Amino acid sequence: MLKKIQVSELTVGMFVHGFDESWLNHPFWRSKFPIDDPGVLQKVRESGIKDCWIDVAKGADISAPSPIAVVPAAAARPAPKPQRATLADELGRAAQIRARATETTRHLFSEARLGRIIETDAYVELVDDVVESINRNQEALCNLVRLKSADEYTYVHSVAVCALMVSLGRQLGMNDAECREAGLAGMLHDLGKAVMPNEILNKPGKLTDEEFAIIKTHPVRGYELLRESKGVSEAASDVCRHHHERMDGKGYPDGLADERISRIARMGAICDVYDAVTSDRPYKAGWDPAHALAQMASWQGHFDPLIFQSFVRCIGIYPTGSLVKLRSGRLAVVFEQSPKSLTRPRVKVFFSTRSQMPLRPEVLDLASSQCSDQIESRESPEKWKFDYLNDLWDGQAALAQTGRR
Repeated sequence: MLKKIQVSELTVGMFVHGFDESWLNHPFWRSKFPIDDPGVLQKVRESGIKDCWIDVAKGADISAPSPIAVVPAAAARPAPKPQRATLADELGRAAQIRARATETTRHLFSEARLGRIIETDAYVELVDDVVESINRNQEALCNLVRLKSADEYTYVHSVAVCALMVSLGRQLGMNDAECREAGLAGMLHDLGKAVMPNEILNKPGKLTDEEFAIIKTHPVRGYELLRESKGVSEAASDVCRHHHERMDGKGYPDGLADERISRIARMGAICDVYDAVTSDRPYKAGWDPAHALAQMASWQGHFDPLIFQSFVRCIGIYPTGSLVKLRSGRLAVVFEQSPKSLTRPRVKVFFSTRSQMPLRPEVLDLASSQCSDQIESRESPEKWKFDYLNDLWDGQAALAQTGRR
């Protein structure tokens, strides 16, 4: 049973289940821990947090009945529906979540390499913040996690798949609880790579058949790690084991096909591949987001077609970061999706193909009745040799504020 009390009422012997605010605003690595010595108690009291939840099944209760309501565990983290935010407003918060999530995932992989039991409490709280960010603005976090350096790829990839799973879940009509479950599954889906040989995992070139055979064991290895842990859902274990299965039965490790692959594992397969192919790797530059969707759509038998259609609607036919040519002959980078039209996003114009000269950046809402310009074609950044497209939608600037770039 959980009970809400004031932090001033905490005593040694109690078990803190959570705080009454986002973990981005408190100094503790996790929100569930015992008050097992006076030093920990003093740190909590000096944090500035006013209220917390204690679990009286795991620790001491307060000495007198509290006038504050006692509620079941499922209701322990009530929160009002977040207000919608613009992309510009949400980027800063999303960058903080990305940074914290990356370090938390790095810690998870380190624990797995050491053979320790995986603790998932911190990830439940983390996914709550991912869900809230996506509820405020669907694009900010999903696009920030596309930006990765080589040394953090494995960790940010897990965060990216988490965000994409939450966003896709929203598109499919899942409620908050289902989106959290999907997000946690995405966060843990690649855990098996923690125990893969680093020389294979980070090899800057094509793997040999023998090396690829080893890498193909990571879904089962991750599944085994999760099954040994406490409190891991069946959905998370399922996605971890089956995110490389294909609808035509040609995937691995179990060669499942069609309805034998759960819906959440089919979601995981799409989100995993999309983030992988749009990310820069030591041996290969990432695909442009719009090109990635076109390629994935052409892979017959790979993905669930209905879920893939929902995924396209989720991130847009021209995802944020895509380079497009307008009818006016100007080039623009997609800046933000429009709720009115999949084919008419907001874009930032920056180059003239007619004069072959840069233009002063200008934001256009292509869905506005006042805008006469429209997208004519998708363009290849490699063809135009632009290496600063991510700067145009402020992704790099948001990351720089967190010290990640």
